[in-house]
Amino acid sequence: MAKRKYCIIIITIINFIPMRYIFKTALLSMVLLLSAAAYSQQSTDWRGPGRDGIYHESGLLAQWPQEGPEVAWTIEGIGQGFSSPAFAAGKIYVTGMIDQTGYLFILSEEGNIEKKVEYGPEFYDSYPGTRSVPLIKDGLLYIVTGMGRLLCLDADTGREIWSRDAVNDFGGTNIRWGITENLLIDGNRIFFTPGGNEHNIVALDRFNGDIIMTSRGTGEGELSAYCSPLLVKFPEREILVTMMENNIVGVDANNGRLLWSHPQTNRNKIHANNPLYLEGSIFAFSAEAGSVKLRLSEDGSRVTEEWKSEMDPLQGGVVILDGYIYGSGNRNRGWFCVDWESGETLWNSRELAWGAVIYADGMLYLYTERGELALVRPDKGKFDIVSQTSVTIGTEEHFTHPVIYNGRLYVRHGDAMIVYNISG
Repeated sequence: MAKRKYCIIIITIINFIPMRYIFKTALLSMVLLLSAAAYSQQSTDWRGPGRDGIYHESGLLAQWPQEGPEVAWTIEGIGQGFSSPAFAAGKIYVTGMIDQTGYLFILSEEGNIEKKVEYGPEFYDSYPGTRSVPLIKDGLLYIVTGMGRLLCLDADTGREIWSRDAVNDFGGTNIRWGITENLLIDGNRIFFTPGGNEHNIVALDRFNGDIIMTSRGTGEGELSAYCSPLLVKFPEREILVTMMENNIVGVDANNGRLLWSHPQTNRNKIHANNPLYLEGSIFAFSAEAGSVKLRLSEDGSRVTEEWKSEMDPLQGGVVILDGYIYGSGNRNRGWFCVDWESGETLWNSRELAWGAVIYADGMLYLYTERGELALVRPDKGKFDIVSQTSVTIGTEEHFTHPVIYNGRLYVRHGDAMIVYNISG
């Protein structure tokens, strides 16, 4: 760990050296190789390692006790927020807002606060609180605030290494409910969607914040739309897929050129679910707008619409398993099972309120807007609730996506987080 701290100090020094004296990016990359060796424990990503809601855990309970799974520990006072926790190197990272200021809380695995780091103003208007999940890589931690500021922090100390601003640096505009993007890292690039006219979508050097790629998107100055991006790799090119205020877009991740766009509109311009890729197709879905499956051409340069579905999740994501899609609706209430090939709705149940869904070890985990927490068996024939309990502590709305990590289920509800033992 000491080696990694020295690496962070060297990175800070390098960032003050003019580009004409050394090739900063190459040098930074070499320095971070030492950091990676000292910080090698795998960190978590938004909605699991594939960003698809699927967690690769095993040995989990197939049924909960009548009163719900055992509570390992709880914590309160972590501030207003809807962001899920992240995990790296034996630590838990979660953000919260207190008195309009954002804080990063670094917890032990037993739930003890080890550091509380102030990082600046957070979104305090409609639905106040933090939004995006911290992203950790090689000892560097990345946060996007609801105000549109992207920060790179030292994951140990919380010290700021660099920052960029969607509005001031990239000509973006904040949106009605705050910028809500979960960042995506690939190699030395970190992808961000400011929504500006010239810098609509960007890839930044994650070590110093310099622009590597910039894209004008559709060229219409579309605003961002609460969406988190998807990276699809073809032999010919890499495609960054995301949703802007009126369109699903695919841009070349290396040069920023718009490859294709497909209309996806709704009244409030909310597209808060990240698209998914499976078997040569993109699946994108939004409240009111419904779901659409787009077939990519062999080189990814074009899309063709395959089908549409009435399933319209607001922000809870979906899970695709064995040829079936499981998720909840917004205007079209209830929980759905949709056939991946045809788009046919196989069932629609209103037994639980809409919410977020993830999957692990043969079971779906649902956390609804009413605080219902349910264990559901995936079944194309019926909505099969196996166990159910309720989240009774915390504040404000039940909007956060749950996380499974090392045999535990983490549920954040406003200023509180409940951790359940779900290992069998």
